[in-house]
Amino acid sequence: MKVEKFPDRIIEIDQEQYLYFGGTAYLGLPTNKEFQDLVIKNILKWGTTYGSSRTANIQLTAYDAGEKFLASHIDAESTVTASSGMLAGKLVVDLMKKQTDCFFHFNDIHAAIKTENSLPLFENSKLNNRLLDSKSEKITILTDGIPSFEIKPVDFSFLEQIPNHKEITLIVDESHSLGIVGRNGSGIYASIQYPIKRKIMVSSLGKAFGLTGGVIASDAEFITQIKEMEVFTSAGGMNPAFVQTLSDASEIYKKQYQKLKENLSYIDSILIKNSTIKFDKNYPLIYLLSNDLVEKLKSEKIIIASFKYTKDAEPLNRIVITANHIKEDLDKIIEVLNAH
Repeated sequence: MKVEKFPDRIIEIDQEQYLYFGGTAYLGLPTNKEFQDLVIKNILKWGTTYGSSRTANIQLTAYDAGEKFLASHIDAESTVTASSGMLAGKLVVDLMKKQTDCFFHFNDIHAAIKTENSLPLFENSKLNNRLLDSKSEKITILTDGIPSFEIKPVDFSFLEQIPNHKEITLIVDESHSLGIVGRNGSGIYASIQYPIKRKIMVSSLGKAFGLTGGVIASDAEFITQIKEMEVFTSAGGMNPAFVQTLSDASEIYKKQYQKLKENLSYIDSILIKNSTIKFDKNYPLIYLLSNDLVEKLKSEKIIIASFKYTKDAEPLNRIVITANHIKEDLDKIIEVLNAH
């Protein structure tokens, strides 16, 4: 389906209007007038793009403002932005290849943090035996903050089972949790408190935060290492107007986050829970385990997200709740779900 206007809560297809519960604009920012005005103001100040290296002799204060905001919001010692979440992930994984004896991955992680020769973290529901053996080595664990088809953050308590002669670095992709879960949408990075060497968060900013770009958060030493990488220094940075907007929009993020929480609480109060629906009141995705429901919703003029992440995968059918949905939208979609 091709559309000629950004799909917010209403999507127009073949000159017919449908309710839209897809996309990833969780905080409803791409169409938010106050947010758009900030972006426009910053484009007028910083231009439409800045193609120079971040290490050039001219340094833009926009990056200082935005990255300082992100560090405070995520509760990380330091952050750095990149032109996309994908690049953020690739930078981190490429750097860790030089510091890691073995990678382990949790379930079906996003392509941004995949690497060849990575081993499954769990085998037959148990931790990989290599993590429990007597060999001293440096390991890196790769995981999404909230995996696809899941509605709650990963339980990191498995880290307590890994003996301390394994030096652990944890890389968490928070593209679908930053801005959405945690205090004011701070994500889950700060809540991961285990005796590991290092934790690193990567995330797209093009989802909840409504701006094309990515972020890496960690300790200051690691962020300095990222900034010294050739791929980082030879690439253009995130659009400076967008990075400045991150800082300027801090109050808008709080306001929209509160609207999203109110929408989720309302759904929780009226949705009849059953085995074909996965929903948690703290997360704005409702997964449908029945393909029939997707067609039923469409017949009621409701479009949801339905696609395959990879060619051979099962269809991912999910209802996406945003801060912009109004009570009447929620009543209509829940009425269909409750009648199923």
